[in-house]
Amino acid sequence: MWNRMTGTPWRRSRGIVGMITSSSLSNRRTRSLNAPSPVQQFGPCGRIMKNSAMVITVQDPASQRLTWYKNPLSVLVIKKVRDMSVLPPFIQLVRWLIQEKSMIVFVEHSVMEDTMLTSNSGFMEIREKLKSFQDGKDDLTDKIDFIICLGGDGTLLYASLLFQKSVPPIMAFHLGSLGFLTPFKFDNFQQQVTNVLEGHAALTLRSRLRCIIVRKNEDKEKPPLNLLVLNEVVIDRGPSPYLSNIDLFLDGKHITSVQGDGLIVSTPTGSTAYAVAAGASMIHPSVPAIMVTPICPHSLSFRPIVVPAGVELKIMLSPDARSTAWVSFDGRNQQELCADDSLRVTTSIYSVPSICAQDQITDWFDSLAECLHWNVRKRQKHFEELSDLTHSKYDDALDSTSKDNYLLTTD
Repeated sequence: MWNRMTGTPWRRSRGIVGMITSSSLSNRRTRSLNAPSPVQQFGPCGRIMKNSAMVITVQDPASQRLTWYKNPLSVLVIKKVRDMSVLPPFIQLVRWLIQEKSMIVFVEHSVMEDTMLTSNSGFMEIREKLKSFQDGKDDLTDKIDFIICLGGDGTLLYASLLFQKSVPPIMAFHLGSLGFLTPFKFDNFQQQVTNVLEGHAALTLRSRLRCIIVRKNEDKEKPPLNLLVLNEVVIDRGPSPYLSNIDLFLDGKHITSVQGDGLIVSTPTGSTAYAVAAGASMIHPSVPAIMVTPICPHSLSFRPIVVPAGVELKIMLSPDARSTAWVSFDGRNQQELCADDSLRVTTSIYSVPSICAQDQITDWFDSLAECLHWNVRKRQKHFEELSDLTHSKYDDALDSTSKDNYLLTTD
């Protein structure tokens, strides 16, 4: 949870994330990632009205570093499912954490019963020292100090789903298919994990969306569906042959009606996922914003838009909609949206603290280049050094061609 007066997160009972300013770092940044504060006087007379209730301190994202106010004791290791290639790194990491770092290691209950692991003698030596949990049954909120993911982006999204409030810092190793959100290579995992345990790591706070579905005919005593998503919430037509026809409201004001295949509401982290495939811009995760992207709209002028992170979006079926709509949250938990139901979306106070391999800027642009091949093309050739000679040969060739054409014409 964020302390709105200081711009820093409240600390959990077991040491998790703290913030240290860039002034305490040996390698100081010379520029802030925040925009400069605008001048608040306009001309001789105009100025912004002072309002002490609205004054908050916004921390420079570049100064966000991980620090521990207690030595971390427990770690949750999540591996990619149904991938044999992840098993040797998983066993190697877990064994090292237990034997060398004396840490309490949590894994999913399904891992303990995985036949591919139970047939491995190396895993069986440490199996009894592992602690397991079951998703949906065990509360891990105050048990886990940090998380290590072995896999791709889907593994990190699953880790985010497990923690619907405060999330421990996540260190993601690239052992999956894409790996846009997984900046660490496994080759030198001992040194990299040790650096994190010592608090020598930059953080990217990835905002999440708080999504609430309010049902018209639902039991008033039953709480509405409330989920936090890291990438996006998607509203589409599902199996219906008809166009989606949904109304979009922003802070209670009707903005537009969406006719097409659907709508994507994404975080800056999710802007490089489904949204970018639908034509949206890519937003750095440190930018506080919400991206709204139509899916195949029936209007060529309906372009993706970026709105402030603090607004609340409300999405409902239009009165003249021919069918219902379907909502999915990071590709999971699909729900039907019926007439007079509403989906409310805003930025959550519970971000995902993603540990950087280098820093917030370098990691993001490295991922753009390596995973999405951003702006990769064959380079244009340069001119030769003897440009004058080249031009003269070209001119001579033109003169020769013109002379031949003239002779043919006169003949």
